[in-house]
Amino acid sequence: MGANELSALLWRERELLELLIFKLDEEQLLLTNGKTRWLQQGTREVEQVLGHVREAGLARSVEVSAMAAEWGTAEDATLRELVAHAPAGPWTEIMASHLKALGELTTQIKELRDNNEQLLRAAARSSQETLADVRTHSSTYDSRGTSDVRSAASRLFDQIL
Repeated sequence: MGANELSALLWRERELLELLIFKLDEEQLLLTNGKTRWLQQGTREVEQVLGHVREAGLARSVEVSAMAAEWGTAEDATLRELVAHAPAGPWTEIMASHLKALGELTTQIKELRDNNEQLLRAAARSSQETLADVRTHSSTYDSRGTSDVRSAASRLFDQIL
């Protein structure tokens, strides 16, 4: 493989990161609109895209290592180091633009992830407050349909959501 193949791998990784941003946006819309029914599906889709991103990152690392040897730098060089050692010509600019785009996408992903985490924490806190406000003195009905006010039986609620 060569610089063309590395560039193609970087394009693929960028596309996957953009898809991850889309999936995180979807997840955020579900959270803000209270559509918890679909939240599990949205989270599963985010995890699937993350798996593809990990695979693309591994392929990129292998190809960067091969290009590093070809361009005369350390075999364990990062993409940033590879850009610094790129031969004169268009590859310096091409690789630098990939590096810049990957950094920007990563920043967007971090912001979305942090916002989604805050929304999830707020939802969990709201659920816990609601469950804590459940009155323990509420009466229940027995098999005859009468209220059993005297019942002091314990009730368990799952407060972890």
